[in-house]
Amino acid sequence: MDRIELQHVSFSYALSNKKALNDVSFTFEKGRFYGVIGENGGGKTSLCSLIRGLIPHFYKGEFSGHVLYDGMDMSEMDVDALSVDIGYVFQNPFTQISGVKKTVFEEVALGLENLGIPPKEIVERVVAVLELLDIGHLAQNNPTELSGGQRQRVAFASIIVMDPDILVIDEPTSQLDPEGSQQIFRIIEQLKKRDKTIILVEHKIDMIAAYCDEVLVVKDGSILKCGTTQEVLSDVGLPALGVKLPEAAQLAYELAEAGIPLPSIPITDEECCRMIREGWGF
Repeated sequence: MDRIELQHVSFSYALSNKKALNDVSFTFEKGRFYGVIGENGGGKTSLCSLIRGLIPHFYKGEFSGHVLYDGMDMSEMDVDALSVDIGYVFQNPFTQISGVKKTVFEEVALGLENLGIPPKEIVERVVAVLELLDIGHLAQNNPTELSGGQRQRVAFASIIVMDPDILVIDEPTSQLDPEGSQQIFRIIEQLKKRDKTIILVEHKIDMIAAYCDEVLVVKDGSILKCGTTQEVLSDVGLPALGVKLPEAAQLAYELAEAGIPLPSIPITDEECCRMIREGWGF
């Protein structure tokens, strides 16, 4: 079923008195695309590490609560075995490149080699993923000599080539231009259509609005708001939680203040334009 359930989880890193996670409870259902938003330092990356099992297996500190994966407590599971089912794309691509492979092709193939996948299948899967991410031309380049954006794509490729059931993705477009960001989101959407569970941290709120099924707002280590993308991103109180409203929603509220309300609060540019055309007869 690939369901992850967080039950009253709190965590403080070693030598820190501040809770990185504070009484977090939430259930991630299979096949859903979740957006995780919030101000910097609010606990989004710690939440990713928790879902992947790195907290408390790798990151030590004071931990309480339970994380259940298909009903099994993650604290009793092998964190390496979890990597087969739960892929994690780190926020900083420079830390995800292994540094032990001399070409991008070998870097992306590394995880499959560790799983003992037959060489012919490895080649087929790596070639397909490199083409999907439009980095086939970099196959023979040294991954440590790539730009930040190129490394980000390689790090992403090295995870999705493993074909995990759950993908935890921490800011995959931070070093990409708008066109590259759109491409990454389209790829993530394709993965969701294959019934993958996607948990995505992203600051580009308009991208979250266009693609995600549900949104979680994280602040001071807690989930302060969650619900459907429409419910969360149309909430006028969102800026008070450290998150900007989507441009479409902001425009709708400004129009309402000017006495020209739209039928409802849109969260995407496309939806906003449609409402304006229909309402004003354009």
